[in-house]
Amino acid sequence: MKRALISVSDKAGVADFAKGLVANGFEIISTGGTLNHLREAGVDCISIEDYTGFPEILEGRVKTLHPKVHGGLLSKRDNESHVAELKDNDIHYIDLICVNLYPFAETLAKEGVSHDEIIENIDIGGPSMLRSAAKNYKFVTVVTDKNDYDTIIKELEEKSETSLETRQRLAGKVFNKTAQYDSLIASYFNKINGSEETLNLSFRLEDELRYGENPHQKAAFYVSDEEVSYALQDCVQLHGKKMSYNNIQDASAALDILQEFDETVCVGLKHMNPCGVATGKTVYDAWIRAFEADPVSIFGGIVAINGTVDKKTAEKMHEIFLEIILAYDYEDEALEILEKKKNVRIYKITKKTNKNPKLIKSVRGGILVQDYDDKVFEKLETVTETKVSEEDLKDLEFAYKIVKHVKSNAILLAKNGQTVGVGAGQMNRVGAAEIAFKQAGDKAKGAVLASDAFFPFRDSVDEAAKHDIKAIIQPGGSIRDDESIEACNENGIAMVFTGMRHFKH
Repeated sequence: MKRALISVSDKAGVADFAKGLVANGFEIISTGGTLNHLREAGVDCISIEDYTGFPEILEGRVKTLHPKVHGGLLSKRDNESHVAELKDNDIHYIDLICVNLYPFAETLAKEGVSHDEIIENIDIGGPSMLRSAAKNYKFVTVVTDKNDYDTIIKELEEKSETSLETRQRLAGKVFNKTAQYDSLIASYFNKINGSEETLNLSFRLEDELRYGENPHQKAAFYVSDEEVSYALQDCVQLHGKKMSYNNIQDASAALDILQEFDETVCVGLKHMNPCGVATGKTVYDAWIRAFEADPVSIFGGIVAINGTVDKKTAEKMHEIFLEIILAYDYEDEALEILEKKKNVRIYKITKKTNKNPKLIKSVRGGILVQDYDDKVFEKLETVTETKVSEEDLKDLEFAYKIVKHVKSNAILLAKNGQTVGVGAGQMNRVGAAEIAFKQAGDKAKGAVLASDAFFPFRDSVDEAAKHDIKAIIQPGGSIRDDESIEACNENGIAMVFTGMRHFKH
């Protein structure tokens, strides 16, 4: 008689799986709530107490941590001494175990959960059995994923046993599962203890991608179970092709900018830099103004809107080629219009929660980790003789929220809640300014300028004066701040210091 031990917290499909095992000659051993669930479903089971001859103790903390369990799982069946020791100790082989773990991640995410409840949801017996069975995969089938139930039953029906290849694959899933599980627990303790000596990361495969940034690079998308504001994996794709590596990066960058705003805003983005951003009284108004900010670069770009796309807006969007559209929602008629282009990727996004992740960047031989840049400024201090009007201050704040998402060195021009010029990723700041002014053209007159970092020289301010910029916002902190302030005073430009730099490499 073959034996299977089943002990699961997620009981979906497990009764049918157990029935399939019984039909293929298995005796079922089970524990606690799983035992009751299986018996209620008509599955004949042996309780773990009857199997081991030892009761569950310590409120169930100890039930499967027993030699009759782990001996039955770990014994080498082609080793004479192992076979003899099992016989001497009246231990039987366990040929299959089906175990999934206490819901630690789900418990951690519960609102108002206590520390004691979190600790009680650290599974001990489950990972121990999984690891024992996985180590001995040559003889034991180990199941921790309900998606494998049908495959296993099919193999048993066809061959009376699972293949070595399947058992090895399932063993690999186990060690990935237990590593992820332990990582979550370690991260919780590191958090409450304030420890940074070891960084434990846990990400699960979301999608195999066709390729990376370029066709010769292999790539995949892994996601965290951590709750994150505007997380792409929580968005719902309504239409279009699968996302590519570059699509995912661009969409995430667009959502980063969207999170800066509570008022209605439309973000146009290309190659992870905003090309046109605008606020509006309506979604349609925001879209039109974002498009007009840079009608050239938006072609083939990404659009993100924190509102519902209506028919009128969809008709305008449909006129150009867009890679991705992200919005809170879509009217039925709007979706019908947008779906006429089969390749455009249309996403319904989740509302923001202001829960932001640590930022992780790989470098050769390691990773860099930093807090998410979720602040905008420490202060708003006017440092020039020319003061800032209330209207200009709104534009300065608008521009500073966006320039922090532009690759450094970055200069951004804005007017009336609309970007008019973006200079990104230059080796010197005046070069970024020149690009922004060239793009803006006549629109630069009367606009405001935002810089992601301080001006090392007055040359960018002198350039701003040539284009009739009204006001400048920058962090300050240069040893030559006085020169920039003097340049502003000479030209009647207001300058505001924020005390906060926003480099983006």
